[in-house]
Amino acid sequence: MRSASDLIKVLLVEDHRAVAEGLWALLDEYDDLTVVGWADSVAEVVPMTVELSPKVALIDYRLPDGTGAEAAARIREEDPDVVVVFLSADTSDAALLAAVEAGASGYLLKSAGGDEIAAAIRAADAGETLIPARTLMEVLARHRESTRLTAQQTERLQSLTAREEEILSLMSHGLDNRAIADRLTISYATVRTHVRGILEKLQARSQLEAVAKAAEWGFHPASPDPASETDGS
Repeated sequence: MRSASDLIKVLLVEDHRAVAEGLWALLDEYDDLTVVGWADSVAEVVPMTVELSPKVALIDYRLPDGTGAEAAARIREEDPDVVVVFLSADTSDAALLAAVEAGASGYLLKSAGGDEIAAAIRAADAGETLIPARTLMEVLARHRESTRLTAQQTERLQSLTAREEEILSLMSHGLDNRAIADRLTISYATVRTHVRGILEKLQARSQLEAVAKAAEWGFHPASPDPASETDGS
C-alpha cells in the first residue's frame, strides 16, 4: 500500500456530472492516483485548489462559465506547482494554443483510454511536457496563416468605398444592377463600374461570389431603406 503522501492528488474540472463520476471511478482504479475533488466551473477552481492542494488538475476545455484555459490560468496563479492536463472533446487549434498559453503540460481527447489518461497524469506530475514540439509548431504555423488570411480579408473589405459598400449591401439583398441603379437613382453604367471595383477588390469572379466572400469575411449588409436613398455616383 502506498502512503497518502506518495499518491498523485488529482482535481477534476468537468461540468458534466456523469463524465466526472466516470473519471473519478476510472482513476481510482490506479493505486498511485487519488481524485481529491471535482469542480464543475471556472469559478470553483481556486477555492478547490486552496482547499485540496492537488498535484495535477485534469481539465475539460469547455466549461459553463468560461474555458479550461481560464481555469488553468487561475489554478496556476493560485499555486504554480499544480500541473495541468486537458481532457477535452475540442480538437481545434485554438483550444490547444489556449491550453499551452495557460501552462498545460498535456492535451488529451476524451476518446483516450484510462491507461493513457493515467500515464499522462503521471508524466505531467514528473515534469514532462506531453505535447510534441512538432505538433505545436504545426499548430502555430496554421494559426499564423489563419491570422494572415483574416487580416488580408479585413483589409480587402476596408478597401471598399462607402458607395461600394452600399451597392454590395443591395447585391446581398438580391438586387440586380438595374434595380440597384433605380434604388440609388444613378446610371446603370455607374453601377456596373462600382460592381467591377467590388469584384476586383474582393478577388471575386461573379457578384454571387463577391456576396458569399463578403459574408464569410464578416461583412454585414445594411438593410435596404428607401428613405436612405441618395443621388449621385
